[in-house]
Amino acid sequence: MITLFNKPGRKRTCFDESMLTLFDIDTWQIVKDGDPMAFDIMKRHYTFQEYRDGRRRLPKNPNRMLFVGPGEKIVLFHQAGALFVWRKFIDKSGQDGVNCAVFRNESKILSSELIKQAEEIAWKRWPGERLYTYVNAKKVKSVNPGYCFKKAGWRECGFTAAKKLIILEKTCFIE
Repeated sequence: MITLFNKPGRKRTCFDESMLTLFDIDTWQIVKDGDPMAFDIMKRHYTFQEYRDGRRRLPKNPNRMLFVGPGEKIVLFHQAGALFVWRKFIDKSGQDGVNCAVFRNESKILSSELIKQAEEIAWKRWPGERLYTYVNAKKVKSVNPGYCFKKAGWRECGFTAAKKLIILEKTCFIE
């Protein structure tokens, strides 16, 4: 069995190893929140938070490398240097669906291809759910923020009220 989602005091198993064939993941590895290699890439993402109280630097803190947050989650890691995190939670902004909480690609693989593969994994776990993400145009280097998502078929659907983040979405059409 593979445990994807942990809650304090209990483990929640979503599927067993025999179901991995459903994912056809040649590039992505499913890892736990706090995986050292995934955490290393996360540290270079623009949303990474180094807490003022120094809790991430305390070796005795068993949670120092956790970075996803509460809710259901899938953390995907690629050996070539990519990280993708899906998260289903109650979003304060009112968005419904499954959130791409983190995507960072340091590999030579096309970002849009990695996104498409990650979408398939999300829709296997949450069939038919709307996928969405936020992009902070002020923090990315691109003149076209969210371009890699747009190339993967995502569309702009608005902005958040508080920080004016771009909201991108992709919906799954089930036949």
